Order: sequence, then C-alpha cells, then structure tokens
Amino acid sequence: MATIATPDQLLVIIDPVARRTDGESVRIAKDVLSAGAASTKVCLPDGPEEFARVLARRGSRRPVVVGDDRALFRAVSLLHRRRELAECVLSVVPVGGMLGVAHALGVPKGAVAAARAALDGAERRLDLLVDDSDGVVLGALRIPPVPGRDGRGGVRGGGGASGGLYELEIGEDGGGGVGGAGIRFGGGGGGGGGAGEGVRPWPWLRSCQSFVRTLVPALPSRPGSPPPPPGPARLRVEVDGVTLVDLDQPVEAVSVTADTAGTAMVRVRPLSVGAEASPLEARGRTVTVTGADFRYGTDATVAGPVRRRTWVVREGALGLVLPSGR
Repeated sequence: MATIATPDQLLVIIDPVARRTDGESVRIAKDVLSAGAASTKVCLPDGPEEFARVLARRGSRRPVVVGDDRALFRAVSLLHRRRELAECVLSVVPVGGMLGVAHALGVPKGAVAAARAALDGAERRLDLLVDDSDGVVLGALRIPPVPGRDGRGGVRGGGGASGGLYELEIGEDGGGGVGGAGIRFGGGGGGGGGAGEGVRPWPWLRSCQSFVRTLVPALPSRPGSPPPPPGPARLRVEVDGVTLVDLDQPVEAVSVTADTAGTAMVRVRPLSVGAEASPLEARGRTVTVTGADFRYGTDATVAGPVRRRTWVVREGALGLVLPSGR
C-alpha cells in the first residue's frame, strides 16, 4: 500500500442523490475536505451526464466521490471505459442509502472518518471483475439478482428513505410474481429485517388470482425496473475452463467475488430437493456462465438477459484511498 501525501488538489464530486438524502453529511464532508487540502474544487453535477463530464475534465486533481455505491460504481465504470482507471486514484465519502459495497471495500463509516481517510489515507490496489461487455464489478456478482428496493415489483409505503411500514407484493404465495398477494410488515431501510418480518398472505385475495393475471400485463412498468428474479435456473458455470456445474443440474444461486491474489471465489448453490445440497466452490481467474436468458446483479445494478457472459479478474485494477494500515 502506497502512502499518499496530504493532497494539494482535490476534485470533490457530490452526487445529487447524496445531496437529497443527507445534506448534513455532505456539508460536513465538504468542510473537512476543504480544510485539509491546499486546493479544493467542488462540483455539483445534476445527473449522470454531467457527472461523466466533470470526471473526464478532472485534470491533475484527485477525484473524491461523495455519494453511495451507485456513485462509486459510476465513477469506476466511467474511468474503466475511458481506459483511465490505472492512472487515477479514487477516494470516496459514503453518503446515502446504499453503502454496503463501499464499506466492504474498507471505506470508513461516517462522513468525518471517510473524509479524513481521503486526505491522509493510503492507496490500496484492489481487484475487479471485468466482463466481456466491458462492465465492471466492485462487490459480488449474483445470479439471479438479489431482490432490492428498486427491483422487487412491489409497492412500498410510508417511511421514505428510512424504509416503509409495509410493502405490498403481488405474486405467487406473496412472492413477487402474478397470482397471489401479501403484505410485508417491518421498517428499516438498509438490509435484513427482524425476526417477525415476512409476507403475510391475504387468503381472501387468493380467490382473485385469475383476475389479477388479467390485470398485471396491462399495468405500466417503471422504466429501468427489472422483473422479479426467476426461480431455479439451468446454468453451465466454468472456472478457468473447468465445468463446476452443468445444464443438467438446476441451481438456486451463483455468486462470484474477486478474492485475493488475482482470483475469484465462485459459489454455486444447487437446487435442494429434500436434504439441503452442499454448495459447490472453486477459485479461478476466468468465470463463464452459460444459460437461457439469465439476469445477473452487480453492485447496484441488474443486467441482462444474456445467454453467455465471461468475467475475468483484473488484479490491482482499482486504486482506492483507504485508512493507513488497512
């Protein structure tokens, strides 16, 4: 890990979602960064296009992204596509509702701690997964995509950014497809729920299954919102050319994570019938998945459907400033 001297010039890019979500943390981060750097240029892009223009015109300034996982992913993706990732060292101050990837990479929690790490931390080279369509993965790749706030096909109520009091889902046994309905109780915006949470079916609505099936296709879909994750899939997963699971074995889930020393950890959970099936694991540099129109989740996005995709580990591709000693 290379030590970074106190920066002379910073380009602080404040994501618009962060400004709307937590303006106080944004103000604190900006004050800490401005006080610690000899020269700070603060940019407030209004959207992804302006975000890209600001980053492309950074000059000799070191970019500091103030935002959530989506903002970090956007910056890394832009630099990768411009073939500038190797020469650019990034800092991030996590602000917003989706911060799991940034924290997993070692970025401190809290605006003050993260801003100080951006000023006085050290550069660490991290591995990335890069696919054959030029996409990048910072955290974990998952097939099928993990249901999230924007991808469940449900309607949330109450709560705003901190999480709703209920969630209406139309689906098979309350599960997100067409045919049943239920209501999910609980709050909390970010992750796992309490022991009492879950979809509680409304029995009287089950008699309306055929009626709901006729209505749902006519409902307008939200732009950019993926359909609910599919059930068990038949996929061929190859790690460095060796087949880990083939199309004759249905699987419930596949996950791929850049591990250490330029390799990826691949875990496949076969479909369990009766006794729980043991997961299959392998490590390698290249992972190829083949199947019929599958979708996959990467960081804060959902991609696909595709029939074949290959990911390769790029060792030390991302330079990220983290607290010294990490």
